[in-house]
Amino acid sequence: MNLSKFNQILTQTLLLPVLALAFVAGILVWQVRNAERTVSAIQASGESIAAATRAEKLIVDEETGLRGYQLTSDPRFLKPYRDAAQPLHAELDLLRRNLIAHGESTRPVEAMEAREQLWRVSFADQVISTIDGGGDTRDTTLNLEGQKKLDDVRTGINDIVDRETALRSQEVGRWRLQVRRTIEALIVLALASGIFISVFSLRQLHRVSDAYQGTLDGLRHHAQATFDSEERLRTTLTSIGDGVIVCDPGGCVELLNSVAQELTGWTQNDAFRRPLEEVFHILNETTREQIETPVAMVKRLNRVVGLANHTVLVRKDGTEINIDDSGAPIHDRNGALSGIVMVFRDITRERRAQNALLATEKLAVAGRLAATIAHEMHNPLDSVSNLLYLLRGEKDPNTAEHYLTLAQQELTRMGQVSRAMLGLYREAKNPVTINIKEMLDGVIVLLERPIQQRQLTIETAIPDHLEVHGFPAELRQVFTNLLANAAEATASGGKLILAARATSVKTLSSATAHRGVTIQVCDTGSGIEPEALEHIFEPFFTTKGELGTGLGLWFSRGIVDKHGGSIEIHSSSNPEDHGTTITVFLPHTGPATTQT
Repeated sequence: MNLSKFNQILTQTLLLPVLALAFVAGILVWQVRNAERTVSAIQASGESIAAATRAEKLIVDEETGLRGYQLTSDPRFLKPYRDAAQPLHAELDLLRRNLIAHGESTRPVEAMEAREQLWRVSFADQVISTIDGGGDTRDTTLNLEGQKKLDDVRTGINDIVDRETALRSQEVGRWRLQVRRTIEALIVLALASGIFISVFSLRQLHRVSDAYQGTLDGLRHHAQATFDSEERLRTTLTSIGDGVIVCDPGGCVELLNSVAQELTGWTQNDAFRRPLEEVFHILNETTREQIETPVAMVKRLNRVVGLANHTVLVRKDGTEINIDDSGAPIHDRNGALSGIVMVFRDITRERRAQNALLATEKLAVAGRLAATIAHEMHNPLDSVSNLLYLLRGEKDPNTAEHYLTLAQQELTRMGQVSRAMLGLYREAKNPVTINIKEMLDGVIVLLERPIQQRQLTIETAIPDHLEVHGFPAELRQVFTNLLANAAEATASGGKLILAARATSVKTLSSATAHRGVTIQVCDTGSGIEPEALEHIFEPFFTTKGELGTGLGLWFSRGIVDKHGGSIEIHSSSNPEDHGTTITVFLPHTGPATTQT
């Protein structure tokens, strides 16, 4: 059950009792209002009875005052008679208003008032006038007539009281009935509401319980699936052939698989929560400088990164192995960095195979240059032999001197070729300072004759003061290969450009800029197709067919990487603007001392 469904059930469960209570409250209010109206009617009847009773008392006061005056002729006895007139009219008006307010007829009141007024005018006022005139009021007929009229007034009052009393009794009975019905309705409604609410709440609770049970089952299933997934992941990480290290966002180790433990020499328990730099200590194989770890690079760049070539891992026991690795960020659902995973592998055997391939390429280059070197050596030897033959029979000292000079030039040419050839294959054990101009001039000497035979022109722009630190033989091999490729790719009459300049660039293994030398080899050949350019540095890939081994550029990049530099190729096969430019950057520091 999702949250919205649960909220709906909860709202229904809470809202239904409120609605039931509101319904019961509405019925109760309706009953109370009916009871209030009944009570109001009872109160009105009581007020009417009280008003009639007070009116009857006032009439009695009138009669008593009149009788006292009639017996004594003392005017003081008329005071109750006279004082009762106005209150009597007020009580009758109150009684009349009560009857009107409750929808009753006022005729009984009006009839009683008329009888009282008739008694007052036709009897009481005459008695008073007679006594005031000195007459006799003991006439029995007159008194009986007055008594009869006053009895009619009392009868009217009693009728009003009786009627109001009966009405009050009726309203009281109705009120009691209403109270009983209200109590019964409340009991019935309470029972019905309680039963309905209980049944509905029980049904809702069953739904929530079922949903809760389903959620528990789902969570249990999800937990089991998660556990199984973790087990599969753990098994995968354990059985994978590469080393895997997982770090938290701070760069501390959380997990090492078995391969990573074997390669680093650290166990999971020893490496847990340690900084990665302590467990995964890596150096540049040539410079021996500490390299920024993939975790630090991922935190800085927030993307997948890889290490530069010639990286060695210093294991816990101090031994070293060549590795290749990469790091990738782990993001949570909100895109925040939650961890970093690093994968690495031992490439020591691959490096040995690469070295074997490098040796093979050197032999292939030697084979390609053998014919050129033989030709370069054979021509001067023929010239020297011819000059020596001429010199034996020459008697003129000046001519002999000229022959000797020519022979010396040919021998000097042979020496240059020989030194260039020896420099190409004589391997130094330690890096030395290399003058870029001298090295590149030696390469040009080796390839001067093929360039002339193809009728190519070569332009150079190489300052005298440019120097780097490295292995001269390896770098001569690189630029011999690059310049030979450029010459082979350029048609007759084309042009080659060899230029060098001091620059500063950033390398993959460091975030800081390195000062060094950038060397460019440019040609006006047909260019390299984009499809081939993507694979140009792959081993055994060649665009020369049977004439190439596909190892030249691959091992050239390896040598450049070994020196801490970089190599890039830009080429265009556009008929209007074609050619290739190879850019090599070599840092001043160069490689470290070769370890033996």
